Amino acid sequence: MTDEFLQFSKAQGNDLISPNPLYDFAGLKAGDKWCLCAIRWYHAIAANVAPPVVLEATNQKALDIIPLEVLKAHQYTG
Repeated sequence: MTDEFLQFSKAQGNDLISPNPLYDFAGLKAGDKWCLCAIRWYHAIAANVAPPVVLEATNQKALDIIPLEVLKAHQYTG
């Protein structure tokens, strides 16, 4: 996760930052790993705020939406 993506997601109505005790959700911060739906990530590409991708953890169906070259260009290297 990156701060830029988390703020983008919140502005889109998906607040991943704030804790939600009802769902035992502590909230996310920059550096956390979190599974994103491909379409939300693709929208973040257009806004230039897409977080890095762990390719080994990415479902092959993401390729129906996102070209492999785009995913590779945003590969997590940490």
